[in-house]
Amino acid sequence: MVWHPARVVELTDYARSVLDVVALIPPGSVMTYGDVAEYLGTGSARTVGMVMSRYGGEVPWQRVVPASGVPAERIRERALVLLRQEGCPLRGERVLLSEARWDGR
Repeated sequence: MVWHPARVVELTDYARSVLDVVALIPPGSVMTYGDVAEYLGTGSARTVGMVMSRYGGEVPWQRVVPASGVPAERIRERALVLLRQEGCPLRGERVLLSEARWDGR
C-alpha cells in the first residue's frame, strides 16, 4: 500500500514485483527499465517506467536507468548525485552500463 495525502493506493501485483526487484539492486549497480521487465519475465521497459514514476520513491529509484545510461532529465541531477555517492561508474552524465549493470544474481 502507498500513502498519498488524499488516498491510499493499493499496489498491483506487478507494481509490487517491480519494486521488489529494484530493492534488490546493490548500491553502485543499476538495471535498465528493460532489464527489470526481462528479470520479471513480464511487462516492458515502458510498464516498468510507469511503475517507477508512480511508486519509485519506495525504493532506490536512481538504480533504474534508461538503456542509454542517462537518467531522465527531470530526475537527472539528483540521480547522478545519488549514484556518485554509491560509487556507480559514470562518464559525465552517463552510467557505464558495461561496468554497473546488475544481472540479478
